[in-house]
Amino acid sequence: MILEPIFTLILISFLKKKVDYKKVDYDLAKYLQIGVYISIGLIIFDIVTSAYSATLFLQLCFFALLAAIHLRPELSVGKSLAYSMLPYAVLSFFTHLTEVLFPSFYRKHDDFFESALLFGLLWFVGMWLVNSTQRKALEKERAKREAEEAQNRIMAELKVNLEQEVALRTAELVKQKEELQVALDELKSTQAQLIQSEKMASLGELTAGIAHEIQNPLNFVNNFSEVSVELLDELREGPFKTLESVHQEEANDLIADLTQNLEKINFHGKRADGIVKSMLQHSRSSTGKKEVTNINALADEYIRLSYHGLRAKDKSFNAAIDTQFELTLPAIEVVPQDLGRVFLNLFNNAFYSVNEKKKQLGEVFTPKVTVTTENVIEEGRRASIRITVFDNGLGIPKAVLEKIYQPFFTTKPTGQGTGLGLSMSYDIITKIHGGALKVETIEGEYAKFIITIPNRS
Repeated sequence: MILEPIFTLILISFLKKKVDYKKVDYDLAKYLQIGVYISIGLIIFDIVTSAYSATLFLQLCFFALLAAIHLRPELSVGKSLAYSMLPYAVLSFFTHLTEVLFPSFYRKHDDFFESALLFGLLWFVGMWLVNSTQRKALEKERAKREAEEAQNRIMAELKVNLEQEVALRTAELVKQKEELQVALDELKSTQAQLIQSEKMASLGELTAGIAHEIQNPLNFVNNFSEVSVELLDELREGPFKTLESVHQEEANDLIADLTQNLEKINFHGKRADGIVKSMLQHSRSSTGKKEVTNINALADEYIRLSYHGLRAKDKSFNAAIDTQFELTLPAIEVVPQDLGRVFLNLFNNAFYSVNEKKKQLGEVFTPKVTVTTENVIEEGRRASIRITVFDNGLGIPKAVLEKIYQPFFTTKPTGQGTGLGLSMSYDIITKIHGGALKVETIEGEYAKFIITIPNRS
């Protein structure tokens, strides 16, 4: 009797336990069960018959199973067991083949062949024991790993619960911090306004002295640049014509260059003159007399003046004007000329902002400036008048919001603003009228200037 049918049964039984059936798309369990039946049949067949041809057939069946285990990935789990049986199977095959083909040689060396078969059998037993030991060690390691994973899961759950508790505590602390930050920001804002007021008072006196000193030499620059242009015109009409034609072209180029340079000097001189006048206007102490004034009428007059003034410079400019005046608004004592300058500056800025946004967005954008007046009565305080100038233009960047009341600070391009308008307006409202000028804005969406003037009448 040969051992190959028994090895076949052992191999198939091992595969039935160890194969992962999820990795195959056919009924592997069914085929392995059929293999068990065939293995039992081969064992019975080996017991019943002892023919050499039957022995070779049984050995070939075993080799076919070994080939299947080697070639099929889903059966690779049985490779170690199959390789432990392979030496015996090979030696058994050559032993029976020698016995059939060379019987005299086999009988002469039968002890050698029996020893070889015994070695193959011992090899299988030894490898089986080693593999069994390794499998037990792997099973033990797997059980240990599963226990560690279970412990890790418990730790993870505890960690999640702890993180949730920490998050709740952190949220409470963050809320308290935000409340404290709001209070701190309000204190800083009040402090900044006080510092700004003191700076502006000192700067106003300095500005007046500087502006007066600059005014005279600046007038000389402007006047002499204009006179020089006239002299060049006279030169072109007089002595220039007496030159030879060969020199006239060169002289004409020089006169043209001089004329252009003088025009630039005159242009920038007038710009500087405008800045100096704004500085003087900004720094002068108001001596205007306060008069009882209808704020609605004053605001309406200056918004029309601002709008038509900009329309005169740019015919393409257009914007919607919305006046929301409180009809029962009481007249109050103000300096109408000074307050008119504040209105004109705020309206000019608003129209400029919506016009710039219109240039960026095109026809999809509708420029709009809204002026609102209302009578405010707060408990425990005197009544006041509130004027709001709202535009849906570019807004004011957050980075420069704290600088807008500083003299000479402007966000407009060079030549389009002196940076004194808001500074002057702030002084007129806060110092002359004892009120407040605040701004609310979102960059790219809107800007809202709020004027509050106490009603002392």
